[in-house]
Amino acid sequence: MKKSLIAAAGFAAVLAGGAAAQDVKLPATVTLTAYETGSNAFNQAVAIGQMLKKRYGTDLRVLPAGNDVARLAPLKAGRAQASAMGVGVYYAQEGVFEFAVREWGPQPLQLLLASSTCSGQSLGATADSGVKSAADMKGKRAGIVVGSPAVNQSVQALIAFGGWTPADVKLVEFASYGAMMKGVVNNEIDLFFASTISGMAKEIESSPRGITWVPMPASDKAGWTRVQKIAPYFYPHKSSCGAGYAKGQVVETSVYPYPIFMAYGTQDPAIVYGLTKAMLVNYDDFKDATVGVDGLEGKRQNLQWSVPFHAGAVRALAEAKLWNDAAQRHNDALLKRQATLAAAWGDFLKTNPPEDREQFRAAWMKARAAALTKAGLEVLFQ
Repeated sequence: MKKSLIAAAGFAAVLAGGAAAQDVKLPATVTLTAYETGSNAFNQAVAIGQMLKKRYGTDLRVLPAGNDVARLAPLKAGRAQASAMGVGVYYAQEGVFEFAVREWGPQPLQLLLASSTCSGQSLGATADSGVKSAADMKGKRAGIVVGSPAVNQSVQALIAFGGWTPADVKLVEFASYGAMMKGVVNNEIDLFFASTISGMAKEIESSPRGITWVPMPASDKAGWTRVQKIAPYFYPHKSSCGAGYAKGQVVETSVYPYPIFMAYGTQDPAIVYGLTKAMLVNYDDFKDATVGVDGLEGKRQNLQWSVPFHAGAVRALAEAKLWNDAAQRHNDALLKRQATLAAAWGDFLKTNPPEDREQFRAAWMKARAAALTKAGLEVLFQ
């Protein structure tokens, strides 16, 4: 009862703050990291920057970076205020994969807004592969990328929809994501993870092999349970745009928000509030600027995803009458998870863990699992 009263009081305070909200106030320059120049995340960030300059005179400096660690490092060092990330934001929160190292550990990352549009983040197949459903994937060649858990974990999760494991397909390793997608065209693989609206997916569509997307109906509860045990950030989605789609076609497939505009939980709430509110109230300024940016619309936000919203963003969403009690309860639970992980990390570092990188990772993952289990929370990654 006491916790419920505290949560209710916190939500009431958010609403009260919204009632007295003033105009957006932002610094002269805001720095944001994103994927490489020309990527959809970079292009969306540029569109937001044009709106900020027009409406508030704020210059948005967008720093392109090739991987999740490089995108987060400027935020951690205080040289950037926010980032347009992918699902790496979830791995960083959990302190797994490339973040299960002494230099990182679990990071208290929180959302501003995330784009949810007509596209899917899905398992693609070449039209000539004969894959028409999840049941057809066994024995097919599936692409993975060296040092890319965002791709590799996603592939493992999505083939699990059909009841398959990596042992049931032929994994083909590539040095980069671009090389993997070229490998599709060159008939080196049959299955691949991609955004349905990516330029590389369009290239596959126009190649002799053609493209299709593996259906993942929401009605297949067992299939979705298998997916979310491996990658809980995926959820069912009715996708209606992308490479290989016929006019008016809808594919029931998988998605997670992309790009994900986020900041550290320690970031100044006034800056996060200003950026979030600016995007919400000036949506019409940028909604047609580049593909996918329309997904930042307030009413399209998934308020119960896998990473919590920042307090500044909650204030802006509450003012827009988009926030609700269910979202607040979900957010509180995610903040508890982040606090549990942070405490586990602090305790782990006090144990004088091994210097060897792999031994360190193994010891941390064991300590992480113990702490989450003790708190009654899902471990998810072993």
